Amino acid sequence: MKKIVGLILSLALFASFCACSAEESGSTPSEAPALSEAPVVSNAGGDKVETKEPEQLSGETVENQVLCDESDVKITATGLDKEGLFGPELKVQIENNTEKKLTFQSRNASVNGYMVETMFSSDVAPGKKANDSITFSSSSLQACGIETLADMEFSFHVFDESLETYLDTNTVQIKTSASDSYVYSFDDSGEELYSGNGIRIVSKGVSDGDSIFGPSLVVFIENKSGKNVTIQTRDTSVNGFMMDTIFSSEICDGKYAIDGITFMNSSIEESGIESIEEIECSFHIFGTDDWETIEDTESIVVKAK
Repeated sequence: MKKIVGLILSLALFASFCACSAEESGSTPSEAPALSEAPVVSNAGGDKVETKEPEQLSGETVENQVLCDESDVKITATGLDKEGLFGPELKVQIENNTEKKLTFQSRNASVNGYMVETMFSSDVAPGKKANDSITFSSSSLQACGIETLADMEFSFHVFDESLETYLDTNTVQIKTSASDSYVYSFDDSGEELYSGNGIRIVSKGVSDGDSIFGPSLVVFIENKSGKNVTIQTRDTSVNGFMMDTIFSSEICDGKYAIDGITFMNSSIEESGIESIEEIECSFHIFGTDDWETIEDTESIVVKAK
């Protein structure tokens, strides 16, 4: 739900930008708006740390390759466009050789080992082909500090008009021209909030500028549990006031994530909070695929200042 809301808001904001630009210039804008300014993060010690603005992605390319060829469905990667409106776009050609109208979507996407959000949903009539793109969110890449795309992993979820699943593919991996020389690194610095069951959660500090919904506690998550997991918060408070939050992070086995526990502006304002000093919450961790509880942690206190 959080990803869907974010996509809708991004589209709405872009539409508003286009309307204003066209009115002022008298012509249709041909360039995408610039990325928003990098958020300022307060670490547990109270220092201000400015996140690094991503540099323009270097000239990575991908070779034409078949990603899926089963159940009368064929999907081929045909190229990589790094100048997409909302982020780099992996170009794909889809062949639907069935007698059903099918919808193709991506699931469990990661870039360079970090979980990232994608935008992709393609409807293809029976017996037809379609050219489309899987967009890797620029905001997700920026949050993870990714400037060069070395590899991309994801799976395809395919369903028919009745919303019945037609096909769930295995995870596919695409290596770019930069993969052989790329050096993988994962910044796990910060205050460790939880470590157990092959899972680590580390606080990276409070960010005031990465969400229109409100400030966030930025967390680094490592999953070496042997299964895909989902992490949520429970009983969250800020400065002693109970707080409505947005946070549900899915991390595939062997992957990492940078995510934010977002505190709603409405709750912050109703509580009269001018600055975040202390955050308290517990984590509910469960298997993404089987919904079995892995851990319900004890209450954890994070000093923001």
